[in-house]
Amino acid sequence: MTTQAISETNAAGLPSGTQAAVLHGARDLRIEHRPLPALGPNDLLVEMKSGGICGSDMHYFADGRNGTNVLRQPTVLGHEGAGVVTAAGPEAKVAPGTAVVIEPALPCRECATCLSGRYNLCPTGTCFGSPPTDGIFARHVVVPEAAVHVLPPSIPAEIGAAIEPLAVAVWAVERAQVQKNHRVLVTGAGPIGLLVAQVAAVRGASEIVVTDVNDDRLAVAARFGATRTINTATAPLDLTGMDRLIECSGNPRALAEGIQTLAPAARATVVGQAKPTVDGIPLGFLQRYEIDLVTAFRYANAFPTAIELAASGAVDLPSIITATYPLENAEAALTAPVTDPTNLKVLITY
Repeated sequence: MTTQAISETNAAGLPSGTQAAVLHGARDLRIEHRPLPALGPNDLLVEMKSGGICGSDMHYFADGRNGTNVLRQPTVLGHEGAGVVTAAGPEAKVAPGTAVVIEPALPCRECATCLSGRYNLCPTGTCFGSPPTDGIFARHVVVPEAAVHVLPPSIPAEIGAAIEPLAVAVWAVERAQVQKNHRVLVTGAGPIGLLVAQVAAVRGASEIVVTDVNDDRLAVAARFGATRTINTATAPLDLTGMDRLIECSGNPRALAEGIQTLAPAARATVVGQAKPTVDGIPLGFLQRYEIDLVTAFRYANAFPTAIELAASGAVDLPSIITATYPLENAEAALTAPVTDPTNLKVLITY
């Protein structure tokens, strides 16, 4: 990348292009110059400060696909991001100089589903970083004003990308309907599971059990308020009478075994990416005890709560950030959680 390419501007004096992390195929990530669209009336130009590595980014990089979605053309990765507004369209109300976090889902906002408030389920919606929609691992991005939330001064934009996984956790706990004095089982102590445990504690859960097969992550869970941790690779899941299961690992066995710990009229919520079909779910047990089995997909209206929890310190956001990499080393960032299993949330910084 040359200095000349980075400094290109359009007629309005704004950058006409930017550096971005572009995935061309499995394990073929290139830092390239990409054009920026002109600002629309309600658009914002955001200079990025942080971008978070998600499991979906890692799947796209490693396999060229994530679940059923397949990479078919070069695509900029990334859907967790925060930065500072440097220019705004004439009808936008967010002023330049404002630190913001980007909510990556782009619903139509017109269909019956969106109008009901469940815009995360929009049938025609897209999402930054979900091919073929370009993501936000770039030095500059143009986004609609409706996709940003203002960050308070207590949350630096340099770590603001971590608000997105916190929003996932907020929505997961909302879908799980965690209430005061509930006994909650969280399976999976990755970044989402650790944040879910903290949000459940805020909601008043009296007992929070976190399981994983990684002792380092379980140690973090204990620091984050888990009342008990269990390494299910070495110890049995000897629990009964749990009120809520929040499955964050994506492991079908964890879901099946976790359901068996639930009390009558309890609720199990699937948060970790589910397989297209899963055998072994104890449907008879669910029916016999009227246990609700629900799912969570991204979030709806969860960012304001996530920002409030992080700003107040009720959730420890900085402590889940374990490594940062510059954009030029985005490939190393995408593999860091695999090469070093002690990593939790890895950020790209700009």
